[in-house]
Amino acid sequence: MSKEWKPRIVAFFCNWCTYTAADLAGVSRLKYASNTRVIRLMCSGRVDPQFILDALSKGADAVLIGGCHPFDCHYAEGNYKCLRRFEMLKRMLKDMGVEEDRIRLEWISAAEGAKVKTVINEMVTKVTELGPLGMPQKFEEWDKEMEQLTHHVQAADAAQGAPCCAHAQPQKKEVAHV
Repeated sequence: MSKEWKPRIVAFFCNWCTYTAADLAGVSRLKYASNTRVIRLMCSGRVDPQFILDALSKGADAVLIGGCHPFDCHYAEGNYKCLRRFEMLKRMLKDMGVEEDRIRLEWISAAEGAKVKTVINEMVTKVTELGPLGMPQKFEEWDKEMEQLTHHVQAADAAQGAPCCAHAQPQKKEVAHV
């Protein structure tokens, strides 16, 4: 049995377009990588950035978002809302050191089953090249760094004779008597 690593991808698909296209790909027997887990939402505009962060923090190596083409959203402007959130999230993930290719937004209509196949296969190939994200392990490393920093600050305060977090102690307030 092979212990070869395979990327785990979470896909958030719009019910009206991309999810229907994924269904079309299946009915048409188009083969695409099986390591993508699809979550159906009524609209790509319902993709909260917290969903993506949760997926990555729980072990996903990448996230794919699929929605209706511009001007075709069944909820008028849901895909534009998704696009704004996506751009903001990309900047935030970049600041966290997460590669830009680990999150992808695609406009895929209900008739584009072949595009679902292509996008998923491209993403699996790219993420395989990047390797595991390992976000749960990164959290452990960051927690250790914070513990070390806390001990360092406490040791420095003890050396100066000041209690740790002395600035956070409540101050006595004088009451003005009138």
